[in-house]
Amino acid sequence: MKRFALIGKTLTHSFSKSYFQSKFEREGIEDATYENIEIESEEELKDLIAHKHFDGFNITIPWKEDVLKLAAEASEECLAIQSANVLKLTNNGYKAYNTDFIGFQETLKPLLKPYHTAALIVGNGGSSKAIAYVLQLLDIDCRIATREATNGIFINYSEIRTIDVRNATIIINTTPLGMSPNINTFPDIPYEGIGKFHLAYDLVYNPAETVFLKKAGLQGAMTKNGYDMLIRQAEESWKTWNQSNQ
Repeated sequence: MKRFALIGKTLTHSFSKSYFQSKFEREGIEDATYENIEIESEEELKDLIAHKHFDGFNITIPWKEDVLKLAAEASEECLAIQSANVLKLTNNGYKAYNTDFIGFQETLKPLLKPYHTAALIVGNGGSSKAIAYVLQLLDIDCRIATREATNGIFINYSEIRTIDVRNATIIINTTPLGMSPNINTFPDIPYEGIGKFHLAYDLVYNPAETVFLKKAGLQGAMTKNGYDMLIRQAEESWKTWNQSNQ
């Protein structure tokens, strides 16, 4: 029996367990189980990884960066992104992968227009690193909004001006703001800078329309939630776990 699990801090409303359980039933996969494992500390995470009781993991907030340090090896993309959302058990231990960038890239590209040349990423966690990596691959300039000190491509939330939002025709929320059950929260940016040439992409998928997407939509923007990205990265996770040559 193969064992898989999602590692995160708060998983009450997580997508992965129900998705994979449904996948196993739908496809007649009887030799696999999937569960949620809530981890409160890096020590707990380290202990879980060390015991190697699972064939593979999905990783979510807030452990995508920490888990990379605990992996025995990592894929080329994972090292470039410096964030992991998938672990696969190999003969050498767990190998880290990133399927977030695949899910984002494949769901973003069909939406892009010639005027989508610059982006603002809200949040600087593990997911934002995968997003920035994709934008770099697509030659789209980006800045990352953070609460921390700023330098280079980073901008403090308090420094974001209407002109910054107007010039970034792609705005991506990579934070949990707006996610159920805290559905009334949203990124504090100047929404008046958003217009009909903007694409607002929210990695949050529950609810389907977050306050961020609603506010952007009212300004005329095209909007996209994170559900399709989640599906795509989950399928890529399954593919990674089952490829014998990795």
